[in-house]
Amino acid sequence: MEDVAAEAGVSRALVSLVMRESPQASAKARLAVHAAASRLGYRRNLAASNLAARRTMTIGLLLNDLHNPWYAEVADGVHQVAERAGFQVVLATGRRSPSVESRAVDHFLASRVDGILVAGCRMPLARLQAAAHEVPLVSAGRTLAGAAMGSVSADDALGARLAVQHLVELGHRHIAHIDGGRGAGSAPRRAGYLAAMEAVGLAAQARVIAGDFTEEAGNRAGQKLLREAVLPTAVFAANDLSAVGLIDALGDAGVHVPGQVSVVGYDNTSFAGLHHIGLSTIDQPRHRIGQMAATMLVTALQGDDGLTHVHLRPHLVTRSSSGACRADG
Repeated sequence: MEDVAAEAGVSRALVSLVMRESPQASAKARLAVHAAASRLGYRRNLAASNLAARRTMTIGLLLNDLHNPWYAEVADGVHQVAERAGFQVVLATGRRSPSVESRAVDHFLASRVDGILVAGCRMPLARLQAAAHEVPLVSAGRTLAGAAMGSVSADDALGARLAVQHLVELGHRHIAHIDGGRGAGSAPRRAGYLAAMEAVGLAAQARVIAGDFTEEAGNRAGQKLLREAVLPTAVFAANDLSAVGLIDALGDAGVHVPGQVSVVGYDNTSFAGLHHIGLSTIDQPRHRIGQMAATMLVTALQGDDGLTHVHLRPHLVTRSSSGACRADG
C-alpha cells in the first residue's frame, strides 16, 4: 500500500480507505488509487484484512446433492440474501455422504467462515451441534433440535398427508410409498404417509418401498413393483427425482401414467411442471426456504440471536401424473 500511495501521490491511510471501499474517500481519490494499483499490479490481501477485522464476511453453504434441482433453488435464495448483506457464499457439496459433508464443514471452519448454512444435510446431529458451538449454523430442509442451531423447513408430515388425501379423493386405495432413505425429510414424509393411510382406514394397504432421493432409486423401486403380481393403483414418491425415475420404469414396461398408476412426487422442483412430465407434487417453497435460512443466519452474525426453528406449510400442486383410480383398483 505504501508503493501504491507513492505512485498515486496520496497518503497510505487514503489508500487503505479506498481499498476498504470507505465512503470517506472521494471519487477523485478512488480513481487515482485504483489507477496506481493497476499499474503496479497490486491486489488487496483479503486474508490479512480479514485477520485484522476478525471477520471474513463469508458464509459456508453445504448442499447435499448438486444433481437435485431443489438445492439449486434453495441456493438462489441464500445467495440473494447473503450478497445483499455483504457476505460472499462459499459453496460445497456433500454428495449425499455424511462423511463428505463432515469434511466440508471442517474445511469451512478452517477457512474461518463467519457462519454455516447446511441444506438437506445427512450428518449426525451431534456433529452439527459441535460445529454450531464454533460458528452460527442454520439448516435448510431439515429440522434441527437444539438451541445452538436454527432451521427452516417445510412440514413434511403434512405434505405427505396432502399427497395421500389427494389420491384417496381420486378413488385410490392401494397406494404405495417410495421413501427417501436417509435423506432429510424422508422420515417425517414416511410417517405422514403411514398416518394418513391409517386415518382413512387403509393401514392394511400401506406399503413402503425402500428408496432414496434419486432417479435411480425411483427406477429400482418401479422395477420391484413391476415384478409383483398386482401393481398398486397409485404411488407417492418421497421426492420429484424418485417420482421421475418411477415414471421412467413404468413407461419402459408399457404401464400408462396415470391411466394405470398415478404418481405424486414431493418438492415441486423446476422440471415437475414441464409439460412432458406434468408431475403432481407437494410444493415446498425452495427459494423462500433459502431466503429465510440466510436471513436467520445473517441476523445471528449481526449480533441478534434469532436462531429458531421455522416450519412452512406445503401445498399440493396437481398435474397430469395423477388421475382417477383404474376400474380394477
